[in-house]
Amino acid sequence: MSLSLWIITYLAVLLFWLWVAFWGGAERIEGSTTAALFFHWLPRYDAESIKLIGWLAIVGVSAWFVVGLFVPAVRFWW
Repeated sequence: MSLSLWIITYLAVLLFWLWVAFWGGAERIEGSTTAALFFHWLPRYDAESIKLIGWLAIVGVSAWFVVGLFVPAVRFWW
């Protein structure tokens, strides 16, 4: 994956998780079929649990992005 595509992909994923964690996305998908499909492994998938997953995803995706900047082979694992 090229560097520019890596950055664009990261920004798209980051914007999604920011929406979930901060901009009301968790409340919007809470109790919906989408939440049941993506978060079925949670004991309960209420807005607070979904926000926590959003926080963890932001941290994880950002760490993966930084590693991918310096180790191009990591970009293909995503």
